[in-house]
Amino acid sequence: MSIERSRESVWLVPSIYAACAIFAALTLPHLESRLVPHLGSDISVPAAMAMYSAIASGMIALTGIVFSLTFVMMQFSATAYSPRLVVWLARDPLISHALGVFIATFLYALGALAWIDRADVSVPFVSSMTVVGLLLTSIAFFVALLHRIARLQVNRMLTFTGKRGRAVIDALYPPFDPAMTTANKPDLAKKAPSQICSYRGHPLAVQRIDTDALLYMARESGGVMEVQAAIGDTLIESTPLVHVYDSRRFVDEQLIRGAFELGEERTFDEDPKYALRLLVDIAVRALSPGVNDPTTAVQALDQIADLLVRLSRRRLELGTYADAQGQVRVVIPFPTWDDFLSLAFNEICDYGATSVQVMRRMNALLNDLLAAAPVERRETLRRWKLRLYASIKKHFEDPDDQQRALIADRQGLGVSRRQSVA
Repeated sequence: MSIERSRESVWLVPSIYAACAIFAALTLPHLESRLVPHLGSDISVPAAMAMYSAIASGMIALTGIVFSLTFVMMQFSATAYSPRLVVWLARDPLISHALGVFIATFLYALGALAWIDRADVSVPFVSSMTVVGLLLTSIAFFVALLHRIARLQVNRMLTFTGKRGRAVIDALYPPFDPAMTTANKPDLAKKAPSQICSYRGHPLAVQRIDTDALLYMARESGGVMEVQAAIGDTLIESTPLVHVYDSRRFVDEQLIRGAFELGEERTFDEDPKYALRLLVDIAVRALSPGVNDPTTAVQALDQIADLLVRLSRRRLELGTYADAQGQVRVVIPFPTWDDFLSLAFNEICDYGATSVQVMRRMNALLNDLLAAAPVERRETLRRWKLRLYASIKKHFEDPDDQQRALIADRQGLGVSRRQSVA
């Protein structure tokens, strides 16, 4: 789902609830009095009026209090973690549905109150039970909201982000197989494109690329399409989208642009780097001088380590798509193993260079990766380990501090482990 559709649902869903509540409040008591006039409630009219009034006034007050607290806590979390991460929590469907149920309960209680506030009219049974049912549903949503707000705790935020990253990795990358060969990327560097399709519009992020649509267009034109924008890139006016090579005919640029799903924010879909980006954001913010919380950075590294281990065992060499005859038709840029490691380590290594706790955790992380990763991917890890050692020697002048920082410790400051040579 795109960001635009998510934002619309925040207000569309409560509006539907409100419209249904108004319609039900205007029609249900009237139909009940005509079709089953003998089916009345044992509640007296004054008691029903008092109950409906209390529910209506209480629900509107509860709605204001609950959502004020919710968005205040999210604003606080935006400063504590990452504003990009809190955006996803703010667009949780539970929030829009809870708001809709609260408004529906308020509006229906008012409508039912207006119906019984007349002479010689008994309290409709179905309407009164509907009010009670909506009240109980509102209570259930209130409890669910409290449980969801508890997700803003640091451990749950990190777990939420790591879970989304694992889901993307499992869906996008097949298992690593050294014997498996990928389609050879055509040599397009020395060729001039026969057609260049550029982006038109205000800045938006690439959320998804329809490879099947591009493959069909490339096959029909007889050429090769080289995508210039990777998933997660922000496009601005005149940013190149696709270079077309050796095509027999002109490809409709509107169709090419239609193969790109764009939005104002990056999404987790087909973008495993986004989960790593958010985890690194949390770690870097925790290491800032204003926060100075290396333990949170260590917890973020726990999730980063898990994602990197999973990525190391996946075939990352994607991006070449061939037709039924085996002819490569579409080339899309995807992050490499080096790209993932640079994203995961660069900023944390720089901002946490003076933290013994962070250095020890990164040392243990690299040891775990060296033990788990295939042989083909260990050379880059060794280079990062040498860089880590150089950073420790640069920022810790005292030899004893250097020795403490060089210890591998998954807790940062927990249980020291013997160094292993990979």
